[in-house]
Amino acid sequence: MGSKISTYTDRFPDLDQEVKIAIFGVLDDRNAINNPGCALAPDYVREKLYQLHEGAYTTRIVDLGNIRQGETVTDTYFAVKTVVAELVKNDIIPVIIGGGQDLTYAQYLGYETLEQKVDLVVVDSHLDLDPEDNSTNFETTSTSFLNRILLHEPNYLFNYSNLGYQTFFASQDSLNVMEKLYFDTHRLGAISGNISISEPVIRNANVISFDISAIRSADAPANANATPNGLYGEEACQICRYAGFNDKLTSIGFYEFNPAYDTNGQTALLLSQMIWYFIDGVYNRKKDFPLNPKSQYLIYKTSLMHDDHELVFVKSKKSDRWWMQVPYPTGGSKTNAFI
Repeated sequence: MGSKISTYTDRFPDLDQEVKIAIFGVLDDRNAINNPGCALAPDYVREKLYQLHEGAYTTRIVDLGNIRQGETVTDTYFAVKTVVAELVKNDIIPVIIGGGQDLTYAQYLGYETLEQKVDLVVVDSHLDLDPEDNSTNFETTSTSFLNRILLHEPNYLFNYSNLGYQTFFASQDSLNVMEKLYFDTHRLGAISGNISISEPVIRNANVISFDISAIRSADAPANANATPNGLYGEEACQICRYAGFNDKLTSIGFYEFNPAYDTNGQTALLLSQMIWYFIDGVYNRKKDFPLNPKSQYLIYKTSLMHDDHELVFVKSKKSDRWWMQVPYPTGGSKTNAFI
């Protein structure tokens, strides 16, 4: 793939209409708690990714190089936000590599000017939420970036989902906050060995943040916070393919990979394969998110007793995937969302 990807060395790649994916690294780990060194990740991943072969499609991918560490972390966030916003506006999917998971906040900020609600899915063994801190002047870190997202104004977060959290790493207060906000949390034990149940969750995401520590240390040792339990390597790859297959997804970030802890390049190779599966999913998209055109879907309606709306189920004729239409208020009126 190294010969197929247009890389930024001397000349900036041409972002024409045929480009679907743009890779860039972030060289900043100042707020990566207990994991200094993850800023070095991008080039290690590139070394492995460029050696892989493309699938049964012709890739149009650019590699924009690395965003250097700003004078402050806020400067780095602004740079990431600007790049993500520009790429998404041009219908190019940014793939972010490197740095701490606090960069998820910068990735989310890229949608601020796009005037759309955002569904965020985080693959992580922790919930990265401090339920006791409701202030707006705390530091954004890899263990508390969700606070910053929830408190950000204007609020354009529609839904948040976690995949793979481990109960002994999640306080009951955090879980209670998730429940009160009607967010979705999925334990590792619920999805491990049955990874297909994560597909409906991933299918609705606009933004995905993947913490490499969500993978068990035997498969991905390159993280100072790695733990014995977690996703298997093949499960992580399957999640990434589901992500690529999602018509709604417009950005994905892979964080917390620390080359200093890698063994024989194992984690770098796994992460490059995860990106490969994501790319494979993108190039195999069915473009069947409801309902355009209506002729490509089967619609089933059922009424509820003592309720003022119908349940509407939609089935794609292309992929046999199902959605449910959910009414929700917005700006004083009701619109519909598909889940």
